[in-house]
Amino acid sequence: MTNIPLLEAQNITKSFSGELVLRDVSFSLHQHQVLSILGRSGSGKTTLLKILAGLLREDSGEISLSRKRMNETPPNKRNIVYLYQDALLFPHLNVFENVAFGLRLRKISVEQLKAQVNHLLDEIGLKEHATKMPNQLSGGQRQRVSFARALVINPKVLLLDEPFGALDADTRAQMQQLFKKVAARYQLTAVFITHDLKEALTMGDHIGKIENGALRLYHSPQDFFNDHTNGAQAEAEFWDQFTKERQ
Repeated sequence: MTNIPLLEAQNITKSFSGELVLRDVSFSLHQHQVLSILGRSGSGKTTLLKILAGLLREDSGEISLSRKRMNETPPNKRNIVYLYQDALLFPHLNVFENVAFGLRLRKISVEQLKAQVNHLLDEIGLKEHATKMPNQLSGGQRQRVSFARALVINPKVLLLDEPFGALDADTRAQMQQLFKKVAARYQLTAVFITHDLKEALTMGDHIGKIENGALRLYHSPQDFFNDHTNGAQAEAEFWDQFTKERQ
């Protein structure tokens, strides 16, 4: 890992109808790192991701990718992929073609396309579902397809906006483990947004907390846990006590 950040945001500010949503938000993210950003609903998490992706325009501040200014670069030219909570698959395309969509736009050879798509489908455990349509899949399976569709084009940065928030607890835990495995194998660089404290600690190499439009960064999950104002220690103590009382 070099000392030069891959993604940088400097003093990002955004207001809607006079209401300040983001206030001088700054962070840097190096290659192959995942930054978890924790925050309540309405805290500005999604607004920040959309600005990084180019889907919203900041009022002030600067975004750079590989030291290149991105503020005026359109979303399709940033090599940054935004993943929503909803999978947003193409309903008229089967699993294989949903994953292959970005590669077909790049007009790579048929052999390369098939190899890359089949490899990813095998990686996420959906190779046997390649010919199924989105309406034949479970919520977790659809999110896996969405994840694979993003990975196959090899983006520089993945932006994940509470991607597992709509899933049941068991499926969510499975998707978290899948993401951790794939992130390590493909050396992903990602910003992972969540309102769930445990998920933030599980998913990120580094943790940030956004509150009242301001972002506070922690160097490690342990630093985050050690800050008693975050509630992590209190939650851990609660579950520890809960377990002891029922033994």
